[in-house]
Amino acid sequence: MNTSPIPDLSRRDFVKLSAASAGAAALAGLSAPRAMGATAGSDKIRVGVVGCGGRGTGAAQNCVDSSPGVEIVALCDLFERQVTSAKTKLKVPNAQGFWGFDGYKQVLAADIDLVILATPPGFRPVHFEAAINAGKHVFIEKPVAVDPVGCRSIIATAKKAKEKRLAVVAGTQRRHQPSYLETMKRIQDGAIGELVGGQCYWNGEGIWFRAKDDPKAPWLANLTDFEWQCWNWYHWDWLSGDQIVEQHIHNIDVMNWAYGGYPVKFYGMGGRQNRGSLAGNIWDHFAVEMEYANGARVTSMCRHTPKSAQRIGERVVGTKGTSDCKGSIKGEKSFDYAGANPNPMVEEHKHLIASIRANAPLNEGEQVALSTLTAIGGRMSAYTGREISWKWLLEGSKLDIFPKETKPGPGLFPKVPIPGSVELV
Repeated sequence: MNTSPIPDLSRRDFVKLSAASAGAAALAGLSAPRAMGATAGSDKIRVGVVGCGGRGTGAAQNCVDSSPGVEIVALCDLFERQVTSAKTKLKVPNAQGFWGFDGYKQVLAADIDLVILATPPGFRPVHFEAAINAGKHVFIEKPVAVDPVGCRSIIATAKKAKEKRLAVVAGTQRRHQPSYLETMKRIQDGAIGELVGGQCYWNGEGIWFRAKDDPKAPWLANLTDFEWQCWNWYHWDWLSGDQIVEQHIHNIDVMNWAYGGYPVKFYGMGGRQNRGSLAGNIWDHFAVEMEYANGARVTSMCRHTPKSAQRIGERVVGTKGTSDCKGSIKGEKSFDYAGANPNPMVEEHKHLIASIRANAPLNEGEQVALSTLTAIGGRMSAYTGREISWKWLLEGSKLDIFPKETKPGPGLFPKVPIPGSVELV
């Protein structure tokens, strides 16, 4: 697998490409005049935001900061208070605002060119399909699903986006970070020889918890259980995918990038020791062995443990050296990155906007779906205590844990997974 294709586009390139592709601009979700105007820097890229929490508003600000001529014009969230807060935070008081489980439909019906999808991950496949069907370019936060059925949906929709010439960029920002790009290019050119092993980590102290009876947030008492679970979404596997999927996907994605493919086997373990009586069914630690096609085995670790030593990063081992994947190579062809370090969370939007304006749309949909599926494979192996194969995971698993109907009402409270009791579906 090569590094992410990022167009190196000058102003002159933009003008040439716009002249050549004006007839196809409508397929990219922009009318020909709007596409040419955006190319020349005289028009706006109008952006809608679906999900106005910390990541949604952060991604929206990153998008605005990335390129001239970008404006936020529509926002939605399950909760009205989040939309109101986002308008203030993003300084867009006149943006259209919608809320409720169907708010995303109203954003997609608005006059937008690009939509940012940043709700809890379980909602992502439905929202992504709706966005592409509506002819919108997409920035899609990671992870993009919580089960194999959802990942297959994302892959199918990404193919449809390619056919419609719609851009899709994912929130796996390391693939847009110069230090990673330069290092990974050298690894794939053989700087450390054949890869024979590695490790990746997201070991942190913990994550937020939003209790329904929080005296500082009396408004929560008026929510139904389903709405409250969406507010406290990290703690349910059907909403977040669990920590290994929601956070650790970043590091797992780097391993897939380095190896140029996906593991052929997963062998995992883990459990729940530190969350105590907190509501939720997610675990707080995982350790998974991922075996790649050449026989190399990579150790994946993630945990939420208070007062513990933290480690977030990656390491690959080759026959001629080692690398941290983000700027350093040790061995026969040593390398230390000394270039610029722009914010990768801004860079990913910069590359997305450039590809839209050049009518050369990036499409990272399948790539991020398969890395999401990799993380899900580790989780499923650990939850069940079984060794599982990539082929079965990709083609055979029927696991589908996100509810088909989302509306205020009773909650969905699955038990904490116990290996030996959880079936492999």
